[in-house]
Amino acid sequence: MEEKVSKTKIFLARLVIVLMVGFVVLGIAMYGLSVPVFERIWQNLLERPSGPMTFRFVLQPIMATIAALLDGVKDARTGRDPYFWTVLTNPAKRGTRLHEGLIATARVILLGLCMDLIYQFIVFDTFHPAEAVIVAGLLAFMPYLLLRGPISRVARWWLARRSANEIR
Repeated sequence: MEEKVSKTKIFLARLVIVLMVGFVVLGIAMYGLSVPVFERIWQNLLERPSGPMTFRFVLQPIMATIAALLDGVKDARTGRDPYFWTVLTNPAKRGTRLHEGLIATARVILLGLCMDLIYQFIVFDTFHPAEAVIVAGLLAFMPYLLLRGPISRVARWWLARRSANEIR
């Protein structure tokens, strides 16, 4: 019982992939790969939560958590394996499940890329595209990746408990 995904969601997921790959390539072309670049990235990442636009460190994970909640409950109802565990241990399903996650979080990731672009121009007066990809991935996709499976397990337990109570 596969759910049909809209063309808009597929387009957004593809746009996010193209932008993220493009940003990484652009970042490498602009700044290269060296120890000072990695030190700058690390330093900038650590300073972000204390700078302007800190609300995104709450907003994006909350939005990703909502997406994980919706998909985790669907997984529980359909009896699918936990998300992150499947991604880690089942190479045959890995690509499909990651694609599902990308489709579910594409809007959040796109919002994160835009917010980081604005942040960087405000704070740095320049743009470090690879850093935007790292921040968007950490804030928008990681919560989804880490929470969908546990939410599915809790929802499966709750649904089983509810159905056991209805039988009585």
